[in-house]
Amino acid sequence: MENILSGFQSIRNINIKNEILAGLTVAMTMIPESLSFAILAGLSPLTGLYAAFLMGIVTAVFGGRPGMVSGGAGATVVVLIALASSHGVQYLFGAIILAGIIQLTVGIFKLGKFVRLIPQPVMYGFLNGLAVIIFMAQVAQFKVVSNGVSTWMEGSALLIMAGLTVLTIAIVLLFPKITKAVPSSLVAIIIVFAIAYFFNIDTKRVIDIASVSGSLPSFHIPDVPFTIETLKIIFPYASVMAGVGLIESLLTLNMVDEITNTKGHSNKEAVAQGIANITNGFFGGMGGCAMVAQTLVNIGAGARTRISAIVGALTILLVILIGGSVIEQIPMAALVGVMMMVAVGTFEWVSFRIINKMPKSDIFVGILVAIITVVLHNLALAVLIGVIISALVFSWDNAKRIRARKSFDEAGNKIYEIYGPLFFGSTAAFIEKFDAESDPENIIIDFKESRVVDMSAIEALKKVIEKYKSENKEVILKHLSQDCIKLLENANGFIEVNIQEDPTYNVMPK
Repeated sequence: MENILSGFQSIRNINIKNEILAGLTVAMTMIPESLSFAILAGLSPLTGLYAAFLMGIVTAVFGGRPGMVSGGAGATVVVLIALASSHGVQYLFGAIILAGIIQLTVGIFKLGKFVRLIPQPVMYGFLNGLAVIIFMAQVAQFKVVSNGVSTWMEGSALLIMAGLTVLTIAIVLLFPKITKAVPSSLVAIIIVFAIAYFFNIDTKRVIDIASVSGSLPSFHIPDVPFTIETLKIIFPYASVMAGVGLIESLLTLNMVDEITNTKGHSNKEAVAQGIANITNGFFGGMGGCAMVAQTLVNIGAGARTRISAIVGALTILLVILIGGSVIEQIPMAALVGVMMMVAVGTFEWVSFRIINKMPKSDIFVGILVAIITVVLHNLALAVLIGVIISALVFSWDNAKRIRARKSFDEAGNKIYEIYGPLFFGSTAAFIEKFDAESDPENIIIDFKESRVVDMSAIEALKKVIEKYKSENKEVILKHLSQDCIKLLENANGFIEVNIQEDPTYNVMPK
């Protein structure tokens, strides 16, 4: 009964108006981006819109993060461009299905939790780099294509485009001071559209990118040979796409968690991303993942539930089926202005305010991740490199921290009190602490302030013990935690140790 009452309470707390308006705003900003990415990959424009609809609806229903928006993202499409150009679009659809299967497997085996290992400086670099990419993509809209050649706008065309963009930004900034009942981004798009339409202003519009009218996506099995050779061709692309999609999706999930002060489910989201990409492959979508910019638009418009993402996906479907002629007339300046504000909001300005309080290694990692993101447009590679460097810095710092305090007990035994973790990075320094020739017949190594972490640590212990054995001396290990004892027991046969139990010491309470 309590669960039912709490459910009704949750429904009453949902602001349906905000959810619907946020979904409409997201759809308007997603359409030109999806079209651009599809054209970039050499695909039909509708392939991008199908991806926006399919990714959006599947992840909205099955995903692990209400408020998050998924669609045909450039981060995943860029990975597949070479495959599409060399082997054709059918192989691309096969790779998307395989990538979805990989993502589904990651979610089923609950591996999504490893995104927690991404350090904060990497997150700063990722978001700052992404903000620059979003902003530069909007600047690129000030180009026009003539006879296959892309050139910058000039004269009145440039002034009109710039003026409408500035007007859009002004509305986005000022309208919330009047009311927050309607998303300012949606208001800006409508006002700029109305001005351009009623005053018959000649400016770049959505139709200048591609047509958005079409039919329902239809089911088809990719026309590729079901052979090992095909698997060899598509697997490298599929695995990279799966990794890129999961990293961007789970980072976006963490970002929304921080903004809304709620908790998403990374493994559930990985499953949803997998199902969505499998669906894309069978229904002619170009695949994708979570879209940071559109998610920020959605959250900024007040959306907090799955309703907004569902509305956004269904809006895109309606645009494809019946509303294309209207959407095609929206000035690109309106969408550019909205996305520029999203870029400004995406940038982690706080990273500048605390930069003098951060370790130099963290500053380096954040800047490096941002640069790789901007230069290579490869979010997964940027994050991977950032995590590796952070891990190496952490290992190096901990390797330098191992110390040994030396003393003697009443019986004349020498005691080595170890401080700091004993792991692969600190083994060399650990071994150097001991003097087997000069020490008495019995020594005690006290691990009360330390831990035996890995196989390298066990190997180091073995070397120390063998040194003392060669001198006919005995080594006793003391104050080992239960997990360290278990690790040594598992290595029984490789290393024989004398562990002194202490019933008053219990690091790992049962």
